[in-house]
Amino acid sequence: MVRALRVHARGALRQDAVPAPRAAPNEAVVRVLYGGICGSDVHYWRDGAVGAYVLRAPMVLGHEIVGTVAVAAADGSGPEVGASVAVHPAVTCGTCRWCTSGRPNLCPDYRYLGSAAQWPHTDGGFTDELAVATPRLARIPSGVELRRASLAEPAAVAWHAANRAKAVGAAFPGSRVLIVGAGPIGLLMTAVVLHLGAHSTVVTDLYDGPLSLATRLGAQQIMKAPALSVSQDLRLDVDMAFECSGSAAGLAIAMENTRRAGTVVAIGQLPKGDLPVPASALVSKEMTVTGSLRVDDDLRPAVDFLSGCAAPVGSIVSHVYPLDDAAQAFEVAADAARSSKVLLDFSL
Repeated sequence: MVRALRVHARGALRQDAVPAPRAAPNEAVVRVLYGGICGSDVHYWRDGAVGAYVLRAPMVLGHEIVGTVAVAAADGSGPEVGASVAVHPAVTCGTCRWCTSGRPNLCPDYRYLGSAAQWPHTDGGFTDELAVATPRLARIPSGVELRRASLAEPAAVAWHAANRAKAVGAAFPGSRVLIVGAGPIGLLMTAVVLHLGAHSTVVTDLYDGPLSLATRLGAQQIMKAPALSVSQDLRLDVDMAFECSGSAAGLAIAMENTRRAGTVVAIGQLPKGDLPVPASALVSKEMTVTGSLRVDDDLRPAVDFLSGCAAPVGSIVSHVYPLDDAAQAFEVAADAARSSKVLLDFSL
């Protein structure tokens, strides 16, 4: 038996004993060392749902997973025992029009670790051991701290968003970029766009702590979000904007402050239904607004980015708790004013 952190219902987070995984021939058993708590994990615990994805049965949480290979794949594929790896959290059907056209993240049967989007639910990686198909493992280079590497999945989300901007014609070299929302994704987005050649970044958030972190990561300008949303005199006229807060107000800020013919990429999960956004800017500015959904083949580039990035991205990790203190970890992770990325340490 191994430990697993399950959400049983709204507000009911429990550490359970579950059977140790049995690996298929093409799977390695990963000994989980760190798991990052994502906003979706917090929503399943606090609300019993993430948007339309409602919890219907107990589910192991967690999709930001790094660890070491405890048992190598029997078919000889993948990393050797002891190798440090990051886990790609998604499995797709491989046969639909989206999978076969190079956009598997749009697969209707897309299954993400720790997600209630499908039935049965897909258990996540907040467990001592996890069986993973070897193509979903990204080797972490020696010398890279696993605490830093634990940011691989959210860094892959940021990397995918940058690729979405490129896909609609945006160019990073020399550009001025607005990042709306300085949670872990927004902070990693800041580091990624500068890594890709952006000339400068403006980061906006509701809280001082995240904005201070953004400055450490290279943001040339930080602003409180309310100032941007109420003052016409502060319009930034940036080349592109990345909306990372998942709010209608954030998307409005991104569109209002992007120049004519500029690009806006929405990353945060926006509420369902009609949203009050300045849609007339689509016409008056001929701007491009596109979405970015999770990750595609972005995990390995993200690991490479974390390995080679000179910015102190490890500072995004604000707290580390042992699994036994998961309840406290979730309380802290739910408070954006005092935390950034909160990790569970499965080695303790």
